[in-house]
Amino acid sequence: MILDGNVIGKKLIALRGGKTQEEVAKAIGVSVSALSMYEQGNRIPRDEVKMKLSDYYKISVESLFFKN
Repeated sequence: MILDGNVIGKKLIALRGGKTQEEVAKAIGVSVSALSMYEQGNRIPRDEVKMKLSDYYKISVESLFFKN
């Protein structure tokens, strides 16, 4: 399955809600620029980061990254 960075980015932005990129990046242990790239659809997170994001947002990895 091919991951669509734009779809993932939109999901990440929606899930972040009122939190800042700094808050989320710090909580999951990535740089703000990395999180920004994920949200812009320019980069797909490594599996380790996928798991951290899904844990942080309390959503399954499958729902977050593999379902449109």
